[in-house]
Amino acid sequence: MVGGLASRLLILGPPGAGKGTQAARIAAAVGIPAISTGDIFRANIKAETDLGKQVKAILAAGGYVSDDITNAIVADRLAQPDCAPGFLLDGYPRTMAQVEALEELLAAGDRPLQRVLELVVADDAVVARLLKRAAIEGRADDTEDVIRERMAIYHRETRPLSDAYRERGLLVEVDGTGEVDEVTERLLAALA
Repeated sequence: MVGGLASRLLILGPPGAGKGTQAARIAAAVGIPAISTGDIFRANIKAETDLGKQVKAILAAGGYVSDDITNAIVADRLAQPDCAPGFLLDGYPRTMAQVEALEELLAAGDRPLQRVLELVVADDAVVARLLKRAAIEGRADDTEDVIRERMAIYHRETRPLSDAYRERGLLVEVDGTGEVDEVTERLLAALA
C-alpha cells in the first residue's frame, strides 16, 4: 500500500475504454509506475534492441508475441527499482498462462497483486469512441466492423481473466463512462 491505497495493480478493459489514460493518472496519484507491455515493445523496436528486432519480425508477420517473451520483459521491468513500492500493469496479462506466470513471479518476491481494476464500458460506447478517434487520427482501417471484431476478441479472451481474478477476490469493476476525471475518482475510490 502506498498512502493507504493498493499499489500492486493491473487494469483491464476493452480497446477504447481509456485504460492508458487512466493507468497514467492512477499511477501518478499512487506514486507508482504505469507499465504498458505495448509501450515496452514499441520502445524496444524504436531502439532496435535484440528484443525489439524479434518483436518487430513477429508483428510484421502478423503474429502475437509469445507468452515466454512477454513474461520475460514484464519480469525484467518489475525487477527495476522504481517498482519496489508498486506498479500498475496495463496490457498484461492477456492469457491465463500469463496470469499464472505473473502470480508465480509475484509470489516469489512475496508481492502479490492487491487489486485488479476492470473498466466497464458498453460496447456501443466503445465503438463510438474508437470511430471518433479513427476519424481524428485518420485511421482508415478502424471501421465499425473491425472495431466490433476486436471487441469480440477482447471479450472472448479477457472473460477468463476477469473470472479468475473475481474468484481470487481481486477484481473490482469500475464504470468507465463519463468524464475522465469522474472515472479517475471512481478508480481511486476502488483502491482504498
